[in-house]
Amino acid sequence: MNFKEFILSFKTHTAPIPVTEKIRNGLIAGIAILLLGLALKYLPQPNYPFVMLGSIAASAVLLFAAPHSPMAQPWPLLGGHLISTLAGWLCSQYITDPLLAAGCAVGLAIFLMHYLNCLHPPGASTALTLVLFSAQFHPMGWPWVVCIVLANIVISLVLALLINNFLPGRSYPVRHTPPPIAPTNTRPKHIRLEQTDIEWALTQMDGVIDVSEEDLVEIYELAVKHAQSRDGKTNS
Repeated sequence: MNFKEFILSFKTHTAPIPVTEKIRNGLIAGIAILLLGLALKYLPQPNYPFVMLGSIAASAVLLFAAPHSPMAQPWPLLGGHLISTLAGWLCSQYITDPLLAAGCAVGLAIFLMHYLNCLHPPGASTALTLVLFSAQFHPMGWPWVVCIVLANIVISLVLALLINNFLPGRSYPVRHTPPPIAPTNTRPKHIRLEQTDIEWALTQMDGVIDVSEEDLVEIYELAVKHAQSRDGKTNS
């Protein structure tokens, strides 16, 4: 990357999303957080209160502004937060230096989420929260901490299922599977896409796709080169 490209990389990325969709995303995420807070408030709380985790607001961004993202699907939401809870709790228990514990908790959470195919960025915030506020969480004991995390993520998942499937044009969850490869004799003639074609296609999608047009173009070009290389080896 040269200096000019480096400077241009700081430009604001503007996704082709209608203003009405942006307003709708903000409204439904705000309503979901309000409903989550009310549910946590009125749940039976025999030992300690159910608190709302700050990281759940970051999850709301994915669930209601980018519901089709692979990171917003149920397993990343549930597994990501629970695995990160484990990472944060262990690091806060066995590492006395809070700064070292914070770094280890986030690093371990990301590794475990990758390993278990449940990468969910807000999960790392959950791990960090358990370290930074260990004085508040430790007296509760790990079973109650797990209950708090479960309450936050399960209610959020239920709200995502209800709200996203109630709104026209949306569906949740979304299963991400590769499309079937057409036989060689039925494949259409190769047409090279341009970035404007991808930008237009993004405007036809519901919700936010958390990949930039530039990334999609690069992915497409790499895939074409890989396919051409494979076909070349097959024909030789």
